[in-house]
Amino acid sequence: MAALAHKIGSSSLICKTRVYVSLYFSTSVENQPSVSNPPVYEFLMNTHHFSPQSALRVASVLTRLKNPQKSDLILSFLKESGFSNTQLEKIVKDRPSCLNANLEKGIKPKIKLFQDLGFSANDIAKIISNNPGILQSSIKDRIIPSLSVLKGLLGSNVELAKVLRISSWVLRVDLEKNLVPNIEILKSCGIPMKQIIRHIYFCPGFFLSKPETLRKCVEKADAMGVDRSSKMFVYAVRVVSSLSDEIWEVKLKTFRDLGFSEDDILRVFRCAPVVFDVSKEKINKVKEVLVGTGKYDVSCIVNNPTSLMFSVETRYKPRLQILGVLEKRNLIKEWPTLPALYQMSDTKFHEKFVAPFSNELNGVKLAQKDVIKS
Repeated sequence: MAALAHKIGSSSLICKTRVYVSLYFSTSVENQPSVSNPPVYEFLMNTHHFSPQSALRVASVLTRLKNPQKSDLILSFLKESGFSNTQLEKIVKDRPSCLNANLEKGIKPKIKLFQDLGFSANDIAKIISNNPGILQSSIKDRIIPSLSVLKGLLGSNVELAKVLRISSWVLRVDLEKNLVPNIEILKSCGIPMKQIIRHIYFCPGFFLSKPETLRKCVEKADAMGVDRSSKMFVYAVRVVSSLSDEIWEVKLKTFRDLGFSEDDILRVFRCAPVVFDVSKEKINKVKEVLVGTGKYDVSCIVNNPTSLMFSVETRYKPRLQILGVLEKRNLIKEWPTLPALYQMSDTKFHEKFVAPFSNELNGVKLAQKDVIKS
């Protein structure tokens, strides 16, 4: 009996142990992130202080480090070249394979190229971290030709850096194939090079469409009656190029539903084509907020279509709230016109409608999240 009891007790202990082990793993392992490659994960976490999320993401993609010592040299070199830890995480998450790259032949020459051109360490880090694919692009076949084209257009490394800080991905495309012929198309329309360059800074993607596509956009802008000598012509072409036929029809219907006639729509496109970049949702929201005051109607918006481009949250609501308080307290006789409402700077608006009534308004300030006290 004693032997049997001992046997049962041992069996019970084994069962309990199994339960405890099972519970331990279900709580401590299943609830932890799965690490598909602990060596890569530990290397990034322990050696280079990546965040657990970033290290896990890279380890889930990169099966192994071919040579951890060389990977360490790559990250150390980039740190010494001015890259922050945040920028390194961004690069490695986007291009995990760069940890297995050739430092001497693949990475150092690209950094040196930018250094020799006079780019600052901050510019180099920002340009490459914004588009890590540069580290895997061919210097001879892609990067140098692209830099040459851009510098020829922009004239200096300072201007070149401005473009690359925003859109470094242009170094990975064939600029001779699209950008150069597209610039020639725009120049043939009479658009000054100075204006073209301004658009390269802010909308480089516009210049990378196929030349035949850009020609069709020019034809559509012509058909809409936009004067080629107008400064708005290039904006009109850019807007047309950014909208599919389906979205274009949605825009037209949105304006019609708002109360715009066909002539109104044409006039807006000729004078302020960027209004067509405004989403349907925002157009309706601006209308709702302005018309809801009882001070402005749809005809005001039709006559001032650029009113649709301003933010409801940061421009309209704070100003309308302040004007409502002033009117309620009989501090103003009439509201500003719609153009004055949205065109006035915050400083000007504060000087005219807040500062003179500071005591009455109990110190209300113009800001996005102000609570207007009454």
